[in-house]
Amino acid sequence: MDSAAVIEVSDLRHSYSSVEALRGVSFSVPKGSFFALLGPNGAGKTTLVHALCTLLRPSGGNVSVAGLDVRRAPRAVRRSLGLVFQEASLDDRLTVFENLIFHARIYQVPRQERRRRAWKVLALVELEQWANAPVSDLSRGMKRRLEIGRAMLHEPTLVVLDEPTTGLDVQSRRRIWEYLERLQKDHGVTLLLTTHQISEAEGADWVAIIDQGRLQALDHPARLRQGIGGKLINLQIGDDAFRQALSDRFPGKCKQRDSVIQIEAEDPDSLLRELVADEHQWRMVDGLEVVDPSLEDVFINLTGRELRDRTANLSR
Repeated sequence: MDSAAVIEVSDLRHSYSSVEALRGVSFSVPKGSFFALLGPNGAGKTTLVHALCTLLRPSGGNVSVAGLDVRRAPRAVRRSLGLVFQEASLDDRLTVFENLIFHARIYQVPRQERRRRAWKVLALVELEQWANAPVSDLSRGMKRRLEIGRAMLHEPTLVVLDEPTTGLDVQSRRRIWEYLERLQKDHGVTLLLTTHQISEAEGADWVAIIDQGRLQALDHPARLRQGIGGKLINLQIGDDAFRQALSDRFPGKCKQRDSVIQIEAEDPDSLLRELVADEHQWRMVDGLEVVDPSLEDVFINLTGRELRDRTANLSR
């Protein structure tokens, strides 16, 4: 066990009847870091989070949070966590302030501290003027900000966010990330995010790519991208035979997506000069783009599938 790690997961396994949701997942999350679990729907992300949060008992393996075993000390683990789930969990019948006070009582925040902490988190998420408004009056983005503030009320070691920006508009997502970055940098909070959105994982300190219940890769985002090597050349080509000829010419370096063929190239200039030199071939190229590898490219390279919402046997 790493004494500097907030989370330690070792050989974590879980099955729902005959479906294996997690198949021997192991990783650790350093204290004060932003750690992203990246994968498509059905990859096992939510199952993993539920195991971390003591909401399910895994079939096998070990999990500790802040040095506490989730099986042996579930109450203490829950006190060390701040949780923001996909589905809203606020009480619309209460005011914004009342929701916070109710949460403070559940987490046994000292009576003399409750109001002070409630106002503190309202300032953090810029909802002070809405303190006495019913939660039902808030927009979806404001409710999500309130949930993030509520998760901080009992001063947790770790904040777990399961697809926190699902369904939010661009402006709301941007503001949510401003608050999360502030939590990490100004308050030293460790963030664990699950997401299937590339843009959200790009800013993480560590990215773990998970698919079909297995950890496919774990590293800093830049190093994951560098693992592909060089640049990616995207060529729009309508001619099937020419696309196939390029695939045969660069075995293991090409991927096709409809009429686009993508070629990994450490020296893209040389390859493009070869194409331009052959006028007949060049005329068959309808579009050209040279890009740096993205985390989605890393995911496709590891799994052979695009990172997107997809039908899966497992809905968790």
